[in-house]
Amino acid sequence: MKKVMLKTSLGVAITLASSQLFAAGFALNEQSISSMGTGFAGRSSSAEDASTVFGNPAGMSRLKREQFTVGGAAVIAKSDISGPGSNLGGETDGDMVPLVGVPMGYYVKPIDDHWSVGFGVYVPFGLVTDYGSDDAARYWGKKSHVEVVTFQPTVSYAFNDKVSIGFGPTINRIKGELGSSLINPFTPGRNDGEVKIKGDDTAIGYNIGILVQATDSTRVGLTYHSMVDYKLEGKTRVSTPLIGPFNGNKFDASLKIKTPESVDLSVTHELDDQWTLYAGSTWTRWSRLKDITVQNDVPGPLTGSAFETIKEDQNWHDTWAHAIGASYKVNKEWVLRTGFTVDQSPTNNHDRSPRIPTGDRKVFSLGAGWSPNDDMTIDVAYSYLWEEDTKVNQVSATKGSYQAKYENSAHGVGASLTYRF
Repeated sequence: MKKVMLKTSLGVAITLASSQLFAAGFALNEQSISSMGTGFAGRSSSAEDASTVFGNPAGMSRLKREQFTVGGAAVIAKSDISGPGSNLGGETDGDMVPLVGVPMGYYVKPIDDHWSVGFGVYVPFGLVTDYGSDDAARYWGKKSHVEVVTFQPTVSYAFNDKVSIGFGPTINRIKGELGSSLINPFTPGRNDGEVKIKGDDTAIGYNIGILVQATDSTRVGLTYHSMVDYKLEGKTRVSTPLIGPFNGNKFDASLKIKTPESVDLSVTHELDDQWTLYAGSTWTRWSRLKDITVQNDVPGPLTGSAFETIKEDQNWHDTWAHAIGASYKVNKEWVLRTGFTVDQSPTNNHDRSPRIPTGDRKVFSLGAGWSPNDDMTIDVAYSYLWEEDTKVNQVSATKGSYQAKYENSAHGVGASLTYRF
């Protein structure tokens, strides 16, 4: 049973690492509604509103009035699961991802012709999956709940009307909860035990960007989001189907995770007074995640054993996301947006698990902005995401086997309000 508990602790590490993946998995990419409307094309070069605090801190220099942007998005995910499932039985109904809400808030204040300051609160990463007590995947990941809340004070400096830079440290608070079923060796699939794990940490990172007005109609932006180094500490609670030394006890557990850095390069080009084109590419260094190591504070008799330290290979690879978009200014009040995105998954066919059953994806987006006056803008956006079919094929001496094909898709809707003083 201890081995199963430790393997599940390792699952927490995988879950937390994967929580950045809704650019390529089940995490979140919605930090700006105006950018969401163009499929996040031009995210580091547009500077439409105060959400540029995240997209490119240098973009604050383009905002000539004090303003705030607040909003939220909802992600409605769907998974159709087929295949043999588990050799221990159970359902494969899918739809293990409930409705997810993503709030955001930003503030920017110009100080003079050169300096601006800002602040952002947003949820860059998150994961919620719940397979249920009778699902075939319950031994591999019954429930996962992970979220990261980021606070970002930011400053920008404009050298002139062509070039500006921006910087913001990020204070990232991560917390996670995970539950998995434990197999009853006498009646597999019935009267299971359960493992529940909770952990959290606070870590520092930073965002830095540069914005260049290359011509009168073209802007180029480059943003670097740093690696964040977490050390999660928490408790593992085990309820075994059999009476034993670990039943009902809590154990200290810790793990180290480095979420990868990313670079966003984008271009915004104003064709005329009505049409604007956007393009962008984002590179993410997921190859950092070669393996995950979990340290467990096991009882004295197991100290120094193979159960004290567990290492599991992941062999993830770097990813690229590419997006194009356009906006059309109907009149002084209305602007319409659209975009298309292609995005790679960092996982591979050999190591993919039910916790992260994600593949390469495509996203189609629509959006609109309404400005009833010069002080206020309301933005709305909709995205439809679909992935290539992916397969999970896992075998374990402690959890049996699990084989399934996933067909994943998601709808995203969002709205925000920008008010200028």
